[in-house]
Amino acid sequence: MPGNHRVVIVGGGFGGMACAVHLGRSPVDVTLLDRRNFHLFQPLLYQVATGGLSPANIAAPLRGIVKRLANVRTLQGDVDNFDMAAKEVLLKDGTRIPFDTLVVATGSTHHYFGKDAEWSKFAPGLKSIEDATAIRAKILSAFERAERDPDVSHRAKRLTFVVVGGGPTGVEMAGSIAELAHQTLKRDFRTIDPASARIILVENSERVLEMFPSRLSDRAMEYLRQLGVELMLKHRVVGITADSVEVDQGGTKTTIATETVVWAAGVKASPLGQVLVDSIGGITMGKGGRVPVNPDCTVGTRSDVYAIGDIVSLMDKEGKPLPGVAPVAIQQGQYVAEAIKRQVKGGTAQGPFRYWDKGTMATVGRNKAVAMSMGLQFTGGLAWLMWLFVHIMYLARFENRLLVLFQWGWNYVSRNRTARLITNHEPTVVNTSKP
Repeated sequence: MPGNHRVVIVGGGFGGMACAVHLGRSPVDVTLLDRRNFHLFQPLLYQVATGGLSPANIAAPLRGIVKRLANVRTLQGDVDNFDMAAKEVLLKDGTRIPFDTLVVATGSTHHYFGKDAEWSKFAPGLKSIEDATAIRAKILSAFERAERDPDVSHRAKRLTFVVVGGGPTGVEMAGSIAELAHQTLKRDFRTIDPASARIILVENSERVLEMFPSRLSDRAMEYLRQLGVELMLKHRVVGITADSVEVDQGGTKTTIATETVVWAAGVKASPLGQVLVDSIGGITMGKGGRVPVNPDCTVGTRSDVYAIGDIVSLMDKEGKPLPGVAPVAIQQGQYVAEAIKRQVKGGTAQGPFRYWDKGTMATVGRNKAVAMSMGLQFTGGLAWLMWLFVHIMYLARFENRLLVLFQWGWNYVSRNRTARLITNHEPTVVNTSKP
């Protein structure tokens, strides 16, 4: 409707999508901008990376999600800058999109602690479908190369997998690789024994899952060891090359021969956060390149500019930084949408954003998980079922929920992973000419 309040949302992740959907059928015109045409359920990327799910299982087209919301349109484009004076979003192709209210929700990227150029090419992180399929190819190709390698020492190096980082992503990734090697692939090869693979989890702290109570952290480490994962705690990565990882513990350095490294040690805010701050001025960036926001998620002195999700730095009521997890982004997206509705209707402003922590959980493997919710702690099969239910419900579309539920059910019964595809090779040229 001409003359409606124009809301531009940059980023179709959890926060941006929640904001757009919550503004659906409101008296505002919403433009949802993203460089991709789909919403991605990032918490399950590790399952794509280990062949448990296909990319389409955890991604949904943005247009399909909002197609019934007539006031919401989606545009695929790469944001380059913001013109705050003119109130416009500038795309890299020169397009300018005007706004009355701007919401920036572009998430986070990998953080190699100043070693991005040196380490990123050898130790991919897990933030996109491309990352997941590349890691999947890297892991599966390691077994394929070992199968035809006559040198025993070379085989050992190829069958050594190092995961850097003991947070939820690192723990889930290490456990999933262990199940792949020790269960799924155990009868697939004739020369090598996949169960002989070493899976090493490197963590700089004294325990994995530091954000969990020590009891749950200890149980997670017990589960990892049951799956055959080697834990190198209080070890700091100091070097990564094409065929090794160097770690340091109290000045003693150890070199691990490996060709497969997965980075799960840290994230930093999207670079667009710095662009946003520079366009507004007078703001000092927070730790990890995050944008400091006001208690109502506005940025600096701009009451018409919001930032939400992993890109922002915001404290809870106890003065602790909010975690970079999907529920925080979703609740912030809904909160900002409600604030915009109130503003358009001329109502009173909301109070500051308050995060309702419904719980935290991480899975290690089949029937092995840890969870805490409402002050209660859960482990084992019950925590695993809770994890399954929550992740199913957070998927964007009903179709995705059915696909993932069916795939998980089949994987559970058969212990198989049907998406074990190596897709990063150049296509083979077939000679069809006659001899």
